[in-house]
Amino acid sequence: MSAPTSISDTSFHTSASDAVAKRNAVVLAVAMALGGSSPAIVVSLGGLVGQALASNKELATLPISLLNLGLALGTVPAAMLMRKAGRRLGYMVGAGIGLAGGCLAAFGIAAFSFPLFCLGTLIIGSYGSFNQSYRFAATDAASESFKPKAISWVMTGGLVAGVIGPQTVIWTRDAVEAAPFAGAFLGQATLAMLSMIAVSYLRPAPVGLTAAKTGGRPLLEIIRQPRFIVAAVSGLVSYSLMTFMMTAAPLAMIGCGHPIGAAALGIQWHILAMFGPSFFTGRLITRFGKGPVTAAGLVLIALAAIIGLSGLGIAHFWTALILLGLGWNLGFIGATALVTDCYRLEERAKVQAANDFLIFGSVAIASFSSGKLLSAGGWESVNWLVFPPVVVALLLLAWQQKTKLIAPA
Repeated sequence: MSAPTSISDTSFHTSASDAVAKRNAVVLAVAMALGGSSPAIVVSLGGLVGQALASNKELATLPISLLNLGLALGTVPAAMLMRKAGRRLGYMVGAGIGLAGGCLAAFGIAAFSFPLFCLGTLIIGSYGSFNQSYRFAATDAASESFKPKAISWVMTGGLVAGVIGPQTVIWTRDAVEAAPFAGAFLGQATLAMLSMIAVSYLRPAPVGLTAAKTGGRPLLEIIRQPRFIVAAVSGLVSYSLMTFMMTAAPLAMIGCGHPIGAAALGIQWHILAMFGPSFFTGRLITRFGKGPVTAAGLVLIALAAIIGLSGLGIAHFWTALILLGLGWNLGFIGATALVTDCYRLEERAKVQAANDFLIFGSVAIASFSSGKLLSAGGWESVNWLVFPPVVVALLLLAWQQKTKLIAPA
């Protein structure tokens, strides 16, 4: 039978494909709400547990840094697994890794072993490398017009995760009386198990015969494309600067004499600002284009730094954190949409892995360096360092937009 060529047939197949994409986007949003809570749990308790277990108190935040390192190191193996076994099985394995990491971290606490606890947070981080690719998986079966919305749908799961994670800490941290905080990591493991059930409902996207037989163009050829460079740099700058400022902000607030509660509330507003706009970011991309929305996100991140430099009051910190979250949302989702223009169907796994390795490798570096820079140069130095990367990314986006190398939204 010949392939459909009429407008009505093409519309029918597009509609059917989007129906699968919409189902998958909902499934992945649920999985993101469950699995995306893991970083919040580790970030909330990692430093406290580290302080209690580490003989060298300067290593107290090492478990949090290892979370980000695990995320970076896990991107390529996760992509290779999913390319061989498919998204559904790959994500189920990833959730199993998250389950094991949570149990190991809890055991490390119970055994008063700092190395075991650190190994647990590293493994939990590698679970995050699967979760971060949910945004790409949502576009596998989507039409060009639905791709930005599919990404946004998945990212709304992060908003729910921002609630589930802290609530898990509150309700389970004292569940194991002999080992404070171990219960929270058992709670994280339980959420990973529930995520495994959720992703089992994922439907595979249709893959053509060509995609099944070949890996497409060499990776080096793809990542040398101007489109990919701009997309990767935009995502890298958006995520790294968000992590860089977010990590330093609570410490800077406490250093300025503000109460811990005010710092915690600032981070809560920041997380809400990170994921809240996901309800309409896809529509903004559809209306204004991927490049302009990404650029708007970068401008908001720069505005956050400007507010950070303008004063040291609680309102200054909170406003900067809210703008930082909004900027991350537009910049990161926009950059993710740009990446989907850079590869063919059969090339998606390796290109997505390369993109996320660059981004989360930079995030790990930002996480490691933020505290040290704050200690050496203060909150002001942290904010000043935001501007050069933003300018570079904006110039690249402007050049791409001018030369029309960015595909229309």
